[in-house]
Amino acid sequence: MNAGSDRAAHRDEQAAYWCLSLAEGALTPSDRIAFDRWLNDPENARAFEEAVDIWDAIDSVAGRPELIHLRSTALDNFRRQNRQLWSRHTASKRLWIGTVAACLLVAVAMAILVHTPTHSYRTGLGERQLAILEDGSKLSLDADTEVDVRMERDRRDLVLVRGRAKFDVAKNPLRPFSVTAGDKVVVATGTAFSVEMVARQIHVLLYEGHVAVLDRDSHVPIPPPASPAGSRIAVDQALQPGRELVMPLGGAAGTVEKADVTQSLSWEAGQLTFDDEPLSSAVARVNRYSKERLVIGDAGTAATRVNGVFTAGDTDAFVEAVTALTPVRAYRENRDVTLRRQ
Repeated sequence: MNAGSDRAAHRDEQAAYWCLSLAEGALTPSDRIAFDRWLNDPENARAFEEAVDIWDAIDSVAGRPELIHLRSTALDNFRRQNRQLWSRHTASKRLWIGTVAACLLVAVAMAILVHTPTHSYRTGLGERQLAILEDGSKLSLDADTEVDVRMERDRRDLVLVRGRAKFDVAKNPLRPFSVTAGDKVVVATGTAFSVEMVARQIHVLLYEGHVAVLDRDSHVPIPPPASPAGSRIAVDQALQPGRELVMPLGGAAGTVEKADVTQSLSWEAGQLTFDDEPLSSAVARVNRYSKERLVIGDAGTAATRVNGVFTAGDTDAFVEAVTALTPVRAYRENRDVTLRRQ
């Protein structure tokens, strides 16, 4: 090791020592003067900032048993050595400071290993599930749905991988609750809403409270199309309880529509309700409950509007109603049923 790298290593060791001392609150007035004098050096200040970043990373998982043990060991070493630290010769001081720095580095490695796990909730075809999350929030999953949940100390991050889910969020304004679906993020603090990915669209329906809908990458509020007056307003201002925001996947704009809240929750009771729905969306929802797959034959068929209330899983009744009330016909091909306009 050359002289430059040796000095840098020594500086990092000192920074780790000062960071640990401040965290313990063990500085005497004379120690504080020595620390301020040391911190006046720009290189020392930079090393100290890096040490603080490491300590913050450790602190973010400080409640974990592994980190409690590591931190306790490091601080015990500190207490044991502090009485004689400044009376020892330089080599001894550096040896002990290096030991503290090593403890911090091991703790960082442990922080990486004990990162907050992601818990996945999944339902299969025809299944529904109600889950209570660790913060008290309620998660209701429709059939063939998957939601990944990651609870952090300062935030609650969920990802709707597929399907539809309703979220009754436990109030905590200091711990935002976000649901990522495709390229959009729905952010709330305490409210009730549902998010669905269906037919290349994202549906966000607000039952009570307040949400903001953001672009996943830019975190810019997603504006709906221009109002009749020609103005554009952010979704977090426009979406009121009883309203539904429908956005195309990959698109920046969406439409805000009035929703029938009772009807929109019928799936939780095992019913599928369609009110002037495009056949593409209705078929996607019906397919969540049946091994017999319905297939849309062409774009014209996909745009056909359908109405009705059906028992989830009764695919035959749905096909019979569609073929009786619309110019769509059903063609059975192996285990699939293709729907195509005449």
